[in-house]
Amino acid sequence: MNNKYIELFKSLVDSYYNDTFDSFVYHILSDEEVDKKELSKVISSLCGVSVEFKDTETYISELKKAISNYKCTDNIVEKIKECDSSCHSNEGETPCQKSCPFDAILVDKNTKTSHIQKDLCTDCGNCITSCPSGSILDKIEFMPLLNLFKNNETVIAAVAPAIAGQFGENVSLEMLRTAFKKVGFADMVEVAFFADMLTIKEAFEFNELVNSKDDLMITSCCCPMWVSMIRKIYKDLARHVSPSVSPMIASGRVIKKLNPNCKVVFIGPCIAKKAESRSQDISDAIDFVLTFEELKGIFDVLDIDPEKLPETHTKSYASREGRLYGRTGGVSTSVDEAVKRIFPNKHHLFKSTKVDGVKDCKDILNKTQAGNIGANFLEGMGCVGGCVGGPKAIVHKDQGRESVNKTAESSEIKISVDSERMKDILSRIGINSIEDFGDKSKVDIFERRF
Repeated sequence: MNNKYIELFKSLVDSYYNDTFDSFVYHILSDEEVDKKELSKVISSLCGVSVEFKDTETYISELKKAISNYKCTDNIVEKIKECDSSCHSNEGETPCQKSCPFDAILVDKNTKTSHIQKDLCTDCGNCITSCPSGSILDKIEFMPLLNLFKNNETVIAAVAPAIAGQFGENVSLEMLRTAFKKVGFADMVEVAFFADMLTIKEAFEFNELVNSKDDLMITSCCCPMWVSMIRKIYKDLARHVSPSVSPMIASGRVIKKLNPNCKVVFIGPCIAKKAESRSQDISDAIDFVLTFEELKGIFDVLDIDPEKLPETHTKSYASREGRLYGRTGGVSTSVDEAVKRIFPNKHHLFKSTKVDGVKDCKDILNKTQAGNIGANFLEGMGCVGGCVGGPKAIVHKDQGRESVNKTAESSEIKISVDSERMKDILSRIGINSIEDFGDKSKVDIFERRF
């Protein structure tokens, strides 16, 4: 996010916490030198809503009403100001056009201005980080979440495996749990725990789908950009995609199955997760999505330094496998190990390949269509490095990968099938043994219909 937008977001959060929101918004919109319509779009986006500017007082009233009655129905990524496309290259493409995997950014030949074609956009957020003028933003869903905290509702933070090392090398997951509680969350859980469950499920899918070297299975775990790419551009390959939901969706579904009255907030490095959470067939799972960058801004405003906090301990439950999902190759490694443990007679067939970054993802899918990949388990991540390379990560992807590996290797539980804690939770949702993952009627909670 553009630095000036980060500071504005922090100021909005601070004013909302201190009940000075109305006066603060009125003040910044009263500056005669600002474009009120443009600034109001920015403010609305930073508050997670869409409100048109008519006049200042009406705008503030409608803005507060939209935050209080929040419904996640609008597009996440939006153009908040016009630009003349003067940033285009010699080939005529603007940086945002080049960054879009789905050709969703179009330029009007007459006006020379760009716009986002909503039916093509998947809200991946690539254009946001590539735009040199800060003309594109993604909505931040924290203001509506604040109302839940104020009403003392039970809200659970579900953190992506890539969170390891994002808030400091010495910040443990236990320190982060304390930090989340200071913000207002009832608790923090690792999405890696639910990745463990999906590792087992995908091992069973591999056993069912791959019976020779010519068979193919494409994992759907983790990356919404990867799944969107297949569904929109490589439709003929969609039949090979695993029906498993992502770990994020699995976390929300299981948590709500156990705690029907709670809300679940996913926190990760990915803008596309905001759009994934709103997909019609899985919109029941996650209520809000925040990015690491947004969370850092919230910590800054509330003067929360995770490194200075005591640890809030809980039972070890996420395994090395689930925690590896935060970087490229983590899914392949985990499913490989699960197949070896559960279906040893099939392990000799497991041949995986992994790719990251939009270019390499498209290259491998083109090769798959042509039958030239030499593998039967295909893992793709839209960001280079996997989730640790997400657009809203705080640290460099190499440092993020190192932290993910370190956290994973320090896990008390190495293999997901060995987790007694996981078996206990599974039994509470009707899955009483590892073998039950082979029963479609019992694992519906982990599936979606493409």
